[in-house]
Amino acid sequence: MRKKHAVQGSAFVRKVFFSPEDKCWVAVAPELMGCAAHGDTDAEALKELDVAIQLHLDVRRSAGLSIPKPAAGQENDGRVLLRLPRTLQKSLREAAQVEGISVNQYALYLISMAHGQRHPVLA
Repeated sequence: MRKKHAVQGSAFVRKVFFSPEDKCWVAVAPELMGCAAHGDTDAEALKELDVAIQLHLDVRRSAGLSIPKPAAGQENDGRVLLRLPRTLQKSLREAAQVEGISVNQYALYLISMAHGQRHPVLA
């Protein structure tokens, strides 16, 4: 019989930023969809996020839902393997040549730009 290990809320990645629109500090746990908190200071927002994470995990447990594994302890080697259609690969190669950079550098640039536009909080 395998022992189940409880996931600690402190193991999850936290991000904090000031929201000019809301005029407060916002803290999010990106691995826990919708788990966020706010406060008058960054420290207060993070403290409130700790409470929100524990509540989020408690609700998931009581509902019988799986608990995501925290990414904080996971290694990222920086590599991603993509299978591309030949036409897209050709188009990327041609655009990279025009820019005078490698296809890898060009793809990284495009991904970074798109990600930053879609997820400014996480960028």
